[in-house]
Amino acid sequence: MILMVAALACATAPAGAADRYAVFVADMDSGEVLHARSADAPRHPASLTKMMTLYRLFEALEAGDVALDTPLAVSAEAASRPASHLGLNEGDTITVEDAIRALIIQSANDVAVVVAEHFAADEAAFAADITARGAAIGLTDTVFRNASGLHDRRQRTTARDMARLAYALRRDFPQYAPYFAETRFTWNGQTHRSHNTLVGDMDGVDGLKTGYIRASGFNIAVTVERDARRLVAIVMGGARPAVRDAHARELIEAAYATLAARDEGRLLATLNAPRLNPVREQRIMTAELAGQLRPTAMGSAPAAPAVQVVFEDAPEASLPLPGDWAIQVGAYASEAAARARLETVAMMGVHAQISQAEHVAQPLQAGGRRLWRARFAGLAADDARAACDRLEARSEPCFTVPPANG
Repeated sequence: MILMVAALACATAPAGAADRYAVFVADMDSGEVLHARSADAPRHPASLTKMMTLYRLFEALEAGDVALDTPLAVSAEAASRPASHLGLNEGDTITVEDAIRALIIQSANDVAVVVAEHFAADEAAFAADITARGAAIGLTDTVFRNASGLHDRRQRTTARDMARLAYALRRDFPQYAPYFAETRFTWNGQTHRSHNTLVGDMDGVDGLKTGYIRASGFNIAVTVERDARRLVAIVMGGARPAVRDAHARELIEAAYATLAARDEGRLLATLNAPRLNPVREQRIMTAELAGQLRPTAMGSAPAAPAVQVVFEDAPEASLPLPGDWAIQVGAYASEAAARARLETVAMMGVHAQISQAEHVAQPLQAGGRRLWRARFAGLAADDARAACDRLEARSEPCFTVPPANG
């Protein structure tokens, strides 16, 4: 009995931050991956599931099976779903158009079941249907067990698959894209505001969906367009909505900075070059910097950001923070890229003190180019060494920086 209780406790305990975290950023026009971390690791989609429920609803609209004013019936099963919901009652109806807005803006679990039951015998049958439909549009590692994203341990996806789904929604149903840019809707006299605070607040963001369950952390799928370039960004496993949203902002800004730098010919190497042996890659980038920076033997993970990374280990390059140690996790061609890397590392949960450390993007002139060091400052010596040890154990680049003199 004790063993059974222990096993159940382990099964229901929330996953650690590192087990929930994943990010993926890509150019939606070219398909180029600009940033990826744990992009193919299994994750819980939470309410990002509703993007697939919406895909099925849009399919039905285009096929003429339903219209925007078609009433959908509410069953007792649908009405029983917990928040987030509209608070529907058995016997109510809701139009298809209101259902679309409720799924996107309110992320209503009861409405998700209403849609599922309209197209299938029950929610389980609908989940099997959208899993098959998802596979047909490229979701190779996704299994849906319900229409809403409420927790089911067998419901899984990846950050890459969620990016594919966001892309498919835009590609296949551009006529319904404006719904994702709406920030509020009114139902039965009550106004509901979007959980996606990036829409209307960040330049170019026009969608798409947020999600949360305890097992997943805070997830978000974002689409954004600037200067005729459209990107999709997925962040999974945020500790809080604000952390998730800040990280998405950093990743998007870093991606656009990277694209702009490439267009102007200012990157240290082309973004689409094949990944090299990490040590050799560092030597090549060192040569491009006219030998002013010395490489370490620390490599990049296979899914490292596309922005190019340079490391140096000269003690004299430490931060001017007397008495405090720092760790450096990369040097980038833009401040935004450096800050995005800091957010990425912070969300990995490798060491408790990292989340408390100061995030520093420190400029560096080298070989006529400006780089930005990504550093966590204000650490004790033992914490700095322990954090780097844990990052290196994951094949993540890191080295410690001792205090400045004085």
